[in-house]
Amino acid sequence: MGMMMKRFLLCLSLVSLLLTAPLNVASAALKASAVKCTATKAVGHTAKTVVPMQKPLKKLPKTFSLRTNCGTIVITTVGNQAPWTLTHMSTLAKVGYFDGSLCHRLTTSGIFVLQCGDPTATGTGGPGFSYSDENLPVNGVNNYPAGSVAMANAGPGTNGSQFFLVYADTTLGPDYTLWGKITKGLEIVQAIAKSGVKGGGPDGPPATAIALIKVRAY
Repeated sequence: MGMMMKRFLLCLSLVSLLLTAPLNVASAALKASAVKCTATKAVGHTAKTVVPMQKPLKKLPKTFSLRTNCGTIVITTVGNQAPWTLTHMSTLAKVGYFDGSLCHRLTTSGIFVLQCGDPTATGTGGPGFSYSDENLPVNGVNNYPAGSVAMANAGPGTNGSQFFLVYADTTLGPDYTLWGKITKGLEIVQAIAKSGVKGGGPDGPPATAIALIKVRAY
């Protein structure tokens, strides 16, 4: 292949990338604008105390379904890369721990996440036990890309029930267990983010209330 042809193909490739990127952004924005949320009666309430599993499940869940008042979010799990996390999270889902709880925190500056999994909606609730970190990412730019699902914590080994959904590429310390990826419904989280934080500001309860009606693991 001649040099001129190589340059021509390279130019075509660059043009294709430049054209595709804005289309993908526009598509995501269009989907987010189409999201409709129904009113929810969910409020903060006392979290259930759950007895933790003593051994990881032999058959780990492949999928989590989060049915919300704004639509259904589907998470594909990382499987054996986070056996303890998936064991505990599926146990909590099985007993209805998450059902009827609000996603209590939205962050729109610096990091781009929606945090859920605390029935008290205070950011301090948990199931009464904690467990170690797993499947931590490398330390680097955008190490929690859009669609990532990770455990929230208060330091090493303090995982409980709270988790966050990443709606735009985010850089964090490599301190939060990655246990899944949103494979359906990312536009729902992006729509909540677009509505902003209640009362303004970059961090706090989302202006558009989103509740976990039912969470199930399969």
